[in-house]
Amino acid sequence: MADDPQRNFRSAYYEKMGFRGVEEKKSLEILLKDNPLDLEKLSTFSQRFPLPSMYRIHVWKVLLGILPPHSDSHALVGGYRKEQYQDIKEALEVMRYINPSTPSTHVYLRMFQLENQVLPRCSETLPPDEENEDFLAVSRAMEEIVDDPVDCYWLIKCFITQFYTKFGDSVPHLPKSLEHYLSQEEPRLLTHLKNTGALLQLPYSLWFRRCFAGCLPECSLQRVWDKVISGSCKILVFVALEILLSYKIMLLGINRPEGVVNFLSNIPQENTDAIVTKAVELWQKYCGNPVHAV
Repeated sequence: MADDPQRNFRSAYYEKMGFRGVEEKKSLEILLKDNPLDLEKLSTFSQRFPLPSMYRIHVWKVLLGILPPHSDSHALVGGYRKEQYQDIKEALEVMRYINPSTPSTHVYLRMFQLENQVLPRCSETLPPDEENEDFLAVSRAMEEIVDDPVDCYWLIKCFITQFYTKFGDSVPHLPKSLEHYLSQEEPRLLTHLKNTGALLQLPYSLWFRRCFAGCLPECSLQRVWDKVISGSCKILVFVALEILLSYKIMLLGINRPEGVVNFLSNIPQENTDAIVTKAVELWQKYCGNPVHAV
């Protein structure tokens, strides 16, 4: 469907006057009144626009299947989710996997392991391996975004499960995709990264397996996760690309791969909103906007 010129004019006017997103917020509120909720339209909205903070967690819960499309069932299902959370936690306490001093992120990890039938024997419990560290990184970030521990656990569990179910086969190919787009945008930087041996050592695990948890502050991270949860892992490539472009001059001055990796693993936190905004623009430039009407 072609864009509505009158709507485009109003949106441009609102943005010029400093009320960016006014119409988008109204559009989302209309979508959230549907019963059942239209998951395709909600996904499309999340792909095209940043979710308003007051609705973000609710939309995430619907898109991740924590809540069903039928709004009149949300209270009932929410109650079931809380009961299940409490039952799993109590079982781990009885089995002495957790206690009152266990960090909440480790509690979530043991709950996730129990539900997925991969809980190690208590006598064999070891420090988290790399895969578990990915889970813990996402958990720490989600804790900063979500206050309620029940919601936090379900969002962590379903986010990670959906990510690897939908995109598990794609994740290993994201570094090659990043190299391709970097060759389009800044071939000189790509050559430098190759010549210094840094290209193969970029923090791909931090960027792609952890979806930038522990790299971006949560205020910026949640805008990236809007896109991932609504169906795009390709956005991760463009966030990584924009980080490289934003710090191009700095990176061109570093000739040791460990220096590049150390800098990119600890990027300055004050410029990340602009990085995410530009990354979304690059993503739309190369991948286009969803065309479903919202």
